[in-house]
Amino acid sequence: MKLSPMKFQWIAAVTLGAGLLSAAEAPERLGAASDALKDVMGIPDKSIPQDLLRRAQCIVIVPGLKKAAFIVGGKYGKGFVSCRRSGGVGWSAPGSVRVEGGSFGFQIGGTDTDVFMLVMNEKGMDRLLSTKFTLGADASVAAGPVGRSTQAETDAALTAEILTWSRQRGLFAGLSLSGATLREDSEWNMDLYGKKITNREIITKSNVAAPKAASALMTELNRYSSRK
Repeated sequence: MKLSPMKFQWIAAVTLGAGLLSAAEAPERLGAASDALKDVMGIPDKSIPQDLLRRAQCIVIVPGLKKAAFIVGGKYGKGFVSCRRSGGVGWSAPGSVRVEGGSFGFQIGGTDTDVFMLVMNEKGMDRLLSTKFTLGADASVAAGPVGRSTQAETDAALTAEILTWSRQRGLFAGLSLSGATLREDSEWNMDLYGKKITNREIITKSNVAAPKAASALMTELNRYSSRK
């Protein structure tokens, strides 16, 4: 039976997703997200510019985004989102997200990449907290600049709602994720909070406390809590 490119993409995403879901639970991945952020921000000249992070409305961290390719390329990852508390001081408890995307072409190999996204305004935040949205279609996205300052920002980086970066095998750079979709992961939210709860509730309600497993991630984020 001959499969269409769309069916190839679907099979790739399902296969990648099944492997990832069995590999680790939400609390373990919170630790991986914390480690990824700490490592990236530990080298200022090769990091997300700190002034951008201080200006950001939200951050998304997807540790170990999976990308496999054999005729079909596919991406699948699960991670976390946290947004500024009211008043801009401190970060919310983390909500869970899934990133999915695919491309068709002749390619062989596989990679495992940490992905970071900064949501730069409330409009982007509102899109992020919707059930599902597509980067580049529902929200403008650009590869983020790397370094101590943002003097080298491009016009796209200055106007995009979402800036993205990746880290792979020690290399850190801006990354274009246009075409990838982000959606809420209700299963991981249930695992972390012990009840059915949406990302919008987690992010916007001040009485939602971060789970114990998120303590290291919250410590790292709060290093950049001030917008001054």
